[in-house]
Amino acid sequence: MKLGYFLLAASVAALPFDRLHVLEVESGKTVMVRETEKWSLKRKGVNFMDLTKFPKLFGSGEVDPVVPLYDYPKETQNGDIITPLFKGIDTGLMHDNLAKFTSFYTRYYKSETGYQSALWLSEKLTNITSPLKDEFTIEHVDHVEWKQFSIIVSIKGSETPEHIVVMGSHQDSMNLLLPSILAAPGADDDGSGTVTNLEALRLYVGHLSTTGYRPKNTVEFHFYSAEEGGLLGSLDVFTKYAALEKKVVAMLQQDMTGYVKDPEDEHVGVITDYTTPGLTDFVKLIIQKYLDIPYVETQCGYACSDHGSATKNGFPASFVIESEFDKSNRYIHSTMDTLDRLSFDHMAQHVRLVVGSLFELGNWDFKLQEKKQTDK
Repeated sequence: MKLGYFLLAASVAALPFDRLHVLEVESGKTVMVRETEKWSLKRKGVNFMDLTKFPKLFGSGEVDPVVPLYDYPKETQNGDIITPLFKGIDTGLMHDNLAKFTSFYTRYYKSETGYQSALWLSEKLTNITSPLKDEFTIEHVDHVEWKQFSIIVSIKGSETPEHIVVMGSHQDSMNLLLPSILAAPGADDDGSGTVTNLEALRLYVGHLSTTGYRPKNTVEFHFYSAEEGGLLGSLDVFTKYAALEKKVVAMLQQDMTGYVKDPEDEHVGVITDYTTPGLTDFVKLIIQKYLDIPYVETQCGYACSDHGSATKNGFPASFVIESEFDKSNRYIHSTMDTLDRLSFDHMAQHVRLVVGSLFELGNWDFKLQEKKQTDK
């Protein structure tokens, strides 16, 4: 880390948090901007991590973080368990959950309704996990500077609990014109990913509660606050995990899972930049085995969703979006990101992806390959 980054950290620490922010807009490239300038960058299509709270991460991109290269499954092992569960996917329930989630005026992380939506989500998670309430834990991650909390739902692994498999999504929404004033239903971004993970969790709990099955590895569902603010919630979570030397062996992000531009060309998009190649190959395997539609390789740029917070802290991560990036929903970050524009059958395909990944990774014996990789 260069002296300049120490000086930058010191200067930011001396300023009010809401005045100046250190944003990493590319790996190793930071800029200092005011709060309003953050949204101007997003309107121009510039993604970023807001590292203001994380001076230890300043300049870490100069040497890309080393992410362990695990020997992920090369073939599926649990089809007899997984495939029958797909009959239980309830798109009507998904619709109702998303209708409620989008009824909050905005889920902007600094808003009161953003806090209220997090409370609703936490209650929903409590209800879903109630059949195994003594085995699942639900943690609220307090971010201090804003009210909306992140949520971690976890079941401890029965044999190798130190190995953590994460299914992620972000719960906040934003209207980029006037974030603190205008409505932001956020049906696709990222209400769809949140509801996708809710439904996958419901199916997972149902199977565990009726069969006695338990994963070898710890399984967690993360619902991050403040992704739109620069991956703030997930940075809090994964930076803490790194400090505690936790071992996240796989993270799969669900961010925008419901929009289909062309029903004649329905597919999912597998993000190949700033993700972990070995884990991405495993995700492709799951899609080919368990989904009814194909994948298309695509890219979304630096810090485009919360998987970036995982790799930034040295954890392997992957990201699957609703389609090829150029064909994804262009109504996001506005009042037009609404329920009626989405396909719940398409979201059901993402549920299949999450469920398949849960069972295949939940019982996998994670071993490091002899060599390690550096994420791009």
